[in-house]
Formats: sequence, structure tokens, C-alpha cells
Amino acid sequence: MGTTVPIVFVKQKPIGDYGNILKAKTNGKLEKLLEISGDAPAPDTYDFDLIVIGGGSGGLAAAKEAAKYDKKVLVLDYVTPTPLGTRWGLGGTCVNVGCIPKKLMHQTALLGQALQDSRKYGWKVDERVNHDWEVMTEEVQNYIGSLNWNYRVALLENRVKYENGFGVFVGPHRIKSTNKIGKEKSFTAERFLIATGERPRYLGVPGDKEYCITSDDLFSLPYCPGKTLVVGASYVALECAGFLVGLGLDVTVMVRSVLLRGFDQQMANRIGEYMEEHGVKFLKQFVPTKIEQIEEGIPGKLKVTAESTDGCQITEEYNTVLLAIGRDPCTRNIGLDIAGVKINEKTGKIPVNDEEQTNVPYIYAIGDVLEGKLELTPVAIQAGRLLARRLYAGSTLKCDYDAVPTTVFTPLEYGACGLSEEKALLKYGEENIEVYHSYFWPLEWTVPSRDNNKCYAKIICNIKDNERVLGFHVLGPNAGEMTQGFAAAMKCGITKEQLDSTIGIHPVCAEVFTSLSVTKRSGGNILQAGC
Repeated sequence: MGTTVPIVFVKQKPIGDYGNILKAKTNGKLEKLLEISGDAPAPDTYDFDLIVIGGGSGGLAAAKEAAKYDKKVLVLDYVTPTPLGTRWGLGGTCVNVGCIPKKLMHQTALLGQALQDSRKYGWKVDERVNHDWEVMTEEVQNYIGSLNWNYRVALLENRVKYENGFGVFVGPHRIKSTNKIGKEKSFTAERFLIATGERPRYLGVPGDKEYCITSDDLFSLPYCPGKTLVVGASYVALECAGFLVGLGLDVTVMVRSVLLRGFDQQMANRIGEYMEEHGVKFLKQFVPTKIEQIEEGIPGKLKVTAESTDGCQITEEYNTVLLAIGRDPCTRNIGLDIAGVKINEKTGKIPVNDEEQTNVPYIYAIGDVLEGKLELTPVAIQAGRLLARRLYAGSTLKCDYDAVPTTVFTPLEYGACGLSEEKALLKYGEENIEVYHSYFWPLEWTVPSRDNNKCYAKIICNIKDNERVLGFHVLGPNAGEMTQGFAAAMKCGITKEQLDSTIGIHPVCAEVFTSLSVTKRSGGNILQAGC
């Protein structure tokens, strides 16, 4: 019914005449239609509505949520074995080689401390109590195996197709999947979600990949690691060092610069001091330059050569070297260049807008691969679910990346939400920040008479905003359980006055936050003499 020429169609979609072409160009409609080009199928002939690349917590959450709205969804998940050959099942880092086994092994160490404390409570425990590494890892892996199975069942129940294959973009809207025996399949989709996560970084020095392990290997290690060198100062490094020393092992942490970069540094240093007092040795301002095997076996023996920042060289022997120097996003070998997705060439991270959309409109990303976002499992899960709801259920709710609570499961647990003290001072100025703080002594620790004035609490408040709480920080047992509730209060904009008017539960650790009265500015005494 057109009355002027030319009448333009793009992939069967009518644009109209010259005037309509200009209008479509202006409002972006023409550009979107032209993205479906080359060997891309027409929109109504895609194999799937959504293909999720990565079977971790975030990707699975998004896939199951999209399937609720009768969308055809495929999950591609493939674990490239570590240099030592370790591989695992569906569920991603958190379930298999992260949060879950880490917390269980942390609990193992806490039970060892509880055994020591129990004598003061009247329990007749043999003076010498031994730990069996093989029993622990077998039970932990059995539990992880059950979670892998549950994820498979959940995908089936939600009618989500699963392929154990490595996904690589090969064209617009098209991906190729290769399984472990090299068999290839090709799939198309209207939209894609990148949720590939990260893997541990290696040193790049002689012997690192041949002889060192990472957290990808540790939790299923079939033998006790023995005398262990942990390289790194990340939360992974300190958590692993903490539970290993808690199992009675000889543990040294080699630190290049500061502990827990990105976290509140006062809290980080207190963690380091506590760990040092409880058996962890620290080698500061050193980095390994060479790892050599001097004795085979399980665990065998390694010689580590390291160099300090001022050029001093040392050598030491260990049974195991655990690398925990950071993680790199799995984005460089999945064909993002072919799909046209931009990444930060230095970090491999993917920039996205506030709706987790990449520069290619039909490709999205969530989780640890995102540039400038928190690398936390619950964040990826939340982002994945909300994304699916926006795409398929008409929702407009976006993931809130501010004031996200987290916990570091070091021997003295560290819970945090909101700004560190350094960031608060930088953002608002010292004159506008008030820090309230105090030590506290858990009642359970008083009978065995241990670790008084080690647990510590502080809140960071904005004086100009009715002393609204900007940062919450706590060192102590069950720090995560405390932090979760206060995080909800911070979402609601809690102030110091509201904390003060809240009646505490006695005798629990969290009540300290209802009675903070000493400010850092005042220099007042915060040492505790009793519970």
C-alpha cells in the first residue's frame, strides 16, 4: 500500500520509504534490524530464546527464571581441567571450588577449636586429637556431588536444556558447543547471557603450573597438603591459610603488598594480626620467582625461591604451594570478538549498562565477568533473576550493586556492608565522617579465657545526613549471620540514633552495635574487661 519508492524491507521486516528509513535510523530501529545480518537466522527461526553460557549460580538462576515464562532456554557449561587435571560438575565455582567447600572446611577448623574449648566446659577429650584429611574431603565432595545432581534435576524440572559443552560465538546470534570428546554442535538464539565466571591466576614463573595448586584443586585434594605455602593476600588466600592452620598444618602466607586489597584496611590488618597469633606465618613483601620439585610423592616436596621488593632472595621447602593471587574472567576464548562484544583488554572484564547489557544489544552478561561490579555469588544470582524478569516478564527492577553485604571466613570472621573507612573519608571528607567502634568478648570465649579484645565492631556514619550508617564492619564469630540483618537495616537507611534505640539481645555479639558510644575522633578507651 506504499505510495512512494523505494519500499525497504530488512529480513522481512518492512521499514517503508525514504522518510521512514531516516526515522528508523534516528530512533535506532534500523541499527537493531541490521544486527541480524550475514548468516544469522530470521527472528522467528531461532533454536532458543535464550542461551546461557556458564552453569554457575548466576547463569542457572537466570535460565530457570526465563523458563518460568515459557521461554526456550539452553545452558552451556564446561569446566576446563586445571593444569593438574581437576574438574567438577554443574554449579560453577561457588558450589564446587568456592563458597561451599570453603565454608565446610572453615567449619572443620572451628570444630577443632571447639574441641580445645570443650575441656574448660567439662568435656573429657583426649589430649591428642587427630584430623583425617581424607575423611573430610570425601564427605565434602559427597555433599557437592549431591548439589551437582540437584542442579541437573532442577534444569529438567524447569524444562531447560543442558549441554556439557564449551560455547564459542561463531557469528551473529550463533554459537558452537564442543564437548569433552570434541563433538561439535551449533545453536542459534535471540539472546545470549555470558555468565562464565573466573578461574585462578598463575604466577607466570618456572614451575607454577607444573607443581602448584590453586583453590580449584585444594578442596578435592586426595591427600593432606602438609607444610603449605599460600601465595597471595586475597580473601581466598587468607581463608585457605586459616582453615589449614586450624587443621594443625604448618602454614606460611607470602604477601606481595597489603592484605585484602579493596576491603577496609584496619579490619584486614586486624585479621592478619589474629592469624599470626594463631599460628600462621607471614612473609611480607615477597613474591615467588621459581618453584622446583625436589621430591616426588603425595604431597612430595618443593623448593620455592622468592624475592623481596628490595631485591633480597630466599629459598624454603614446602610440601604444597597454593596460589591465590587473584582470578581472571573467562572471556578471552569464547569468540566475543566475533560477536562484536567489547571487553576491557587489560582485565578481560565486560563493560555493561545498568541493565547488564553489553555493547551488542542481544548479548548480556552477569557475575564475576562484569567490569566494576562485586564478585559475589548472591549478586550474580540476583542479577540473573532480575534480568530474566526484565526480558520476559515486563519488570523494570534492576540489580542494586550498592551496600551489598559479604563475609570473609578467616579464623576470625569478617563481615562488612557498605563503605570501608578509607572510601568513606575519600568520598565525604574526614570532617563529615564519624566512626563509632568497640572491642567485644563473646561470652562463649570467656570460660576458656581466650582472645579477649580481638573481636571488633565499627560503624561509619555520615554526620551531614543525620549520622546515617554508611559502613558496617565486624570481626567475630558468626560475622555473616550478624551482617545479614544489619545489611537489611542499611537498605532502609538506618541511622546511629535508630541503632541506639534498638534493644539488644543479651548475651550475643551483635548487641554491641546497639551500644556503641566511643568515637575514633575522641580517642576514648574501647578495651573490654568482661562480656
